Amino acid sequence: MAYDCTDTAAFKGVWVFCEQREGKLMPTDFELISEARKLADELGCELSGLLLGENVEGIAKELGGYGADKVLVCDSPLLKDYTTDAYTKVICDVIHEYKPEVFLIGATNIGRDLGPRCAARLHTGLTADATHLDIDTAKYMDFLRTSSTIDVDSQKFDMEDRNLKMTRPAFGGHLMATIICPRFRPQMSTVRPGVMKKSAFDAAKAEACQIVKPAFELTEADCKTKVLSIEKAAKKMVDLIGADVVVSVGRGISKDPQAGIKLAEELAAELGGVVGASRAVVDSGWISSDHQVGQTGKTVHPKIYVALGISGAIQHVAGMQDSEMIIAVNKNDMAPIFGVADYGICGDLFKVVPQLIASIKAAKAAE
Repeated sequence: MAYDCTDTAAFKGVWVFCEQREGKLMPTDFELISEARKLADELGCELSGLLLGENVEGIAKELGGYGADKVLVCDSPLLKDYTTDAYTKVICDVIHEYKPEVFLIGATNIGRDLGPRCAARLHTGLTADATHLDIDTAKYMDFLRTSSTIDVDSQKFDMEDRNLKMTRPAFGGHLMATIICPRFRPQMSTVRPGVMKKSAFDAAKAEACQIVKPAFELTEADCKTKVLSIEKAAKKMVDLIGADVVVSVGRGISKDPQAGIKLAEELAAELGGVVGASRAVVDSGWISSDHQVGQTGKTVHPKIYVALGISGAIQHVAGMQDSEMIIAVNKNDMAPIFGVADYGICGDLFKVVPQLIASIKAAKAAE
């Protein structure tokens, strides 16, 4: 059958591009497979991982443990290191043959490069940096009730709509936009790392995962670039997504930003965590952007999230509200952050935090 991106009935299945680097799967792969499993169940179809590289078949079955029914493995020495031309050609050729209805890619550095190129070649749309995905309209309405100011019950929704509803921040995080692609297939989105929850690993499902090796053609002539070497940057970036404890600072440190950040670093060190920040702190140039938490930063799910001088704007809360425990310190007892906090302290962070640090040190010394 000839490939026709407008023949929506011919497409079936949910696919996830599973990124590997140096033969190791990325954490984003497990998050996307876990979320895509829910979408595939709602559509009543198979979930497939798409894995490209050299000698990567041995790591493919691990994806089954998080929900993949099968993994399509495209193996070639020319796919060992990521290049836009090679990966785009192979992915598009395989999509032309198998016709998945949904194709998800992690919004990593590689994914942000790969997604637009594939979408253009496949003549379909692409939603970039999605933070929420839905198929079922009723579930989408529930999401709107808890995450927006829309009077959902006064709106008209097509309850039979089976299009993928891809939600992402817009206008610097001040609005959330939901995008659909009703006329073309596959429905494509890059998905922000850290926003989807990884399922528990199931060894039996991993063993049952089917490995498929699609036929494809790839020659050196198809590759307009060649990777000569990979040089890793020495700059150390803060790992917000993987941290168990995040201590974030907000505009409340404005009277002495460096002293406020130092206090946050000391508290984070005592708790074994890292320092995060609101967008206001990053925009003011007080701390680098890799510390930013929120819709336009990183979404985190730590065991403990400490918000120091953060008012609790919806854009920030969206990036940390799923933390297991939230502790807020703010001078304003009406600050919205107290609405999501498990524990709240109304006071000046420059006075409260030194007391917290002293108490933690005393508790450690008493052990």
